[in-house]
Amino acid sequence: MANIKDVAERAGVSVATVSRVLNGHSPVAETRERVLAAVRELGYRPNNVARALRTARTGALGLIISDLTNPFFTELADAVEDEARSLGYSLVIGNAGERPEQQDDYIRTLLDRRIDGLLVSSAGTGSAMLSEVVASGTPLVLLDRTVPGVDAPCVRADGRTALTELAAHLAALGRRRPAIIVAPAGTPTGDERLRLFRTALGGYGLTLPDERVGATPDLQHTGGRQVMSDFLDLAEPPDAVLATDNLMALGAMDELRARGLRVPDDVALVVYDDVPWFAHTDPPLTAIAQPTRELGRAAVHTLLARIEDRPAGSVLLPARLVPRRSCGELPTTP
Repeated sequence: MANIKDVAERAGVSVATVSRVLNGHSPVAETRERVLAAVRELGYRPNNVARALRTARTGALGLIISDLTNPFFTELADAVEDEARSLGYSLVIGNAGERPEQQDDYIRTLLDRRIDGLLVSSAGTGSAMLSEVVASGTPLVLLDRTVPGVDAPCVRADGRTALTELAAHLAALGRRRPAIIVAPAGTPTGDERLRLFRTALGGYGLTLPDERVGATPDLQHTGGRQVMSDFLDLAEPPDAVLATDNLMALGAMDELRARGLRVPDDVALVVYDDVPWFAHTDPPLTAIAQPTRELGRAAVHTLLARIEDRPAGSVLLPARLVPRRSCGELPTTP
C-alpha cells in the first residue's frame, strides 16, 4: 500500500508539500495537480484515523443539498465530493428536499458525527439551526444560497453580467414583453434574480410589470407549468419568459406545448441553470450557465480554510449567457 513518501517521490516534491496539498492549501496550481495525479496513480489513501488523533479532526466533511432531484444541485454535489476526495476527505451528504425541517434533521445528524466542517445549500430561506451551527464553532460555508442573519461565507454565482447580456439579447431580437418565473417570494436567490433582471431590462427600455412576475409555490416542474399558464391567460401574454430554475423551465415548456404554442415562434424561453441536454432539446434552449463545478471546488477550499483558521471570505464566480435557438436566434454556421 502506498504511503505519503511514495506520493512525494512520484510527484517529485517533498512530503511536506504533499501534506499541504492534501490539506487544501497548495500555493501553486501545477504542483497541486502533480501531487493529486500521483495520489490517483498510486491509490494513496490518507490515514484519517491517525490524522484525527493528531489534530482532533475526523477527515469528514458534511454537505446538505437543498434538492438532489434538481440536476444543478446533483452536479454541484458531485463536484464537492470529487474535490473533497482528492484532498483526502470523506463527504457525508444529506438531501433536504427543499424542506427546512428535513435540513435541520440532517444538520443535527452531521454534527453528532463530529464532522470537521459543514457545507449547506439551504432549503427555503434557511432556519435557526444554521445560526446554532455558527454558535457551536463548527466551520460553516453556505453554497449557492445566502441565508439572512447567518454569519458565514457564501460561495455562489454572480448573475449580474449574464442577466444584463440577456436583456440586451432579448431587446435585439425584438422581444418587448418579457416575463420571469421565480422562486417563492422571500427566497434570497429568487429575489436577487428578479431584481437584477428587472434592472437590466430597464437599461434597454423594457419593463417587467408585476403581472409578468410569477412566483412558484416550489422549485418544481408543476410550479413552472402553473405560472406559464397564468402568463398565457393574460390579456397581453409575454413574448419572452425567463425561468430561473431548470425544473420550472421544463414545466413552462410543457404548458406551451399543451396549448399548441411553439418556442420561439410564439414565446421565447430562457432558463437559468444550464444542463447538458438543453443543447439537444427542440429548439435548443438559451440558458444562463452557472460555473457549477468551479463553485463546488471553491466551496471545499473555503471550508478547509475555515477549518484551519485561515482567512476565508465569500466567493462570487460569474455566470454566463449561452445563446442557442429558443429566443429566435439565427442558426449558427457549423
